Amino acid sequence: MEALCIFSRALARAHACRAMLVLSGIFFVLIGSGAAQQSEPNSQTVTDAAHVPGSVVAVSLQKLIQEAEQNNPAIAAAERGYAAATHVARQASALPDTQITLQQFSVGSPRPFAGYSNSEFAYIGLGVSQEIPFPGKRGLRGTVADREADARRVQIESARRNVIDKLKAAYFRLAYLQQTLSVLERNDHLLRDVEQIVESRYRVGQGNQQEVLKAQLQHTKILQEITMHHREVGQLEAQLKQLLNRPQESADVQTEPLVPRALTYAAADLLNLAKQQNPDVQEQQAMANKANSQVDLAKKEFRPDFTVQYMYQNTDRKFRDYYMASFSFNLPNRGRRKAELAEAEANRDQANKQLEAEVQQRQAEVQDQYVVAQTSTEQLKIYKEGLMPQSEATFRAALAAYQTNRQDFQTLLSSFMDVLGLQLEYERELADHETALARLETLTGVNIQ
Repeated sequence: MEALCIFSRALARAHACRAMLVLSGIFFVLIGSGAAQQSEPNSQTVTDAAHVPGSVVAVSLQKLIQEAEQNNPAIAAAERGYAAATHVARQASALPDTQITLQQFSVGSPRPFAGYSNSEFAYIGLGVSQEIPFPGKRGLRGTVADREADARRVQIESARRNVIDKLKAAYFRLAYLQQTLSVLERNDHLLRDVEQIVESRYRVGQGNQQEVLKAQLQHTKILQEITMHHREVGQLEAQLKQLLNRPQESADVQTEPLVPRALTYAAADLLNLAKQQNPDVQEQQAMANKANSQVDLAKKEFRPDFTVQYMYQNTDRKFRDYYMASFSFNLPNRGRRKAELAEAEANRDQANKQLEAEVQQRQAEVQDQYVVAQTSTEQLKIYKEGLMPQSEATFRAALAAYQTNRQDFQTLLSSFMDVLGLQLEYERELADHETALARLETLTGVNIQ
């Protein structure tokens, strides 16, 4: 009986030693990953990316942007739309079609050309007429078309920025997921080892069933999180391929590690750039210019248009030919023209208000994203210099206490999950920070390095 007790104590000590070794390994892995994340984020993330299942060579965001600019059909469609719009001004400012008139006038018989030679009034006539708009109308019609073309031209940049904005958002989110997947999978393997040790301690009477169940529960939660990550990764891959105009069965995109960029622009500068360089604002400005030209054209419509005509009438040889020139003009209906002018002025006022609203909306978005970027910069600093080192120190203390049986497993597990959770939160905050900067680039046209 005494020998059995000695054997049990030896077995317990062996399990305890094994537990300490595994937990120490967990500690060193966590501390090592945290230190690498703070001092060398690039190398750490590259290492993690190598563990992503089915990973391929990482592609830079800049290369994907160039590919999207060349291949995205939405950008190509905007370019074709502008190309078509450039041909409208020439049509709008051109003279109306010239009219050719062929006449036959007979005397004494309804049959064509009958009685042509028995009366000097019978003739065959050929004439040409041309409608001439009042001077200035054609130019204003061309100006209206040019302003529409300006809006179409700006739509190219708007489409390009929208595509790139979506591409960046998907890229940054995918980078976050690929990085956190490696963190989750690595820590899940470590948690499995902990679970085995807790079960071993429970079998020899040094632990309780609750510790085993807690470890199993946490393992299941991590598996659930990994599954959700894989689902979102698949969705983002599909979105990226759509933006790049790639076949959905093509190879998946492997992102480069995210590195926080510094925002060196002041809020006032970004607000001013949004007013001057935002393509949506520029498009609305072009529409306001078009509305102004339409008002000028509506005023010109009070002026009459002219028609000039020349007619040659050939009679029988024994009679003399006729030559006729005519000049006519229309009398504009002033009631209708006044209504058209009122409509054009109302449309102009609407376009100006829409321009004002567009400027306000874009500047509000700039201010919002600027606050997000500034706040996330502070948050990243707090994570790196405060929360993450503090959580690691807490884990070290819990590990030391657990080794001397002065701390329960729940506290140790809680501190372990704090370290893991803060790592994931840091990656998410980094992705949000880069997404906010990308949105600022879209709104203002700046390039934040």
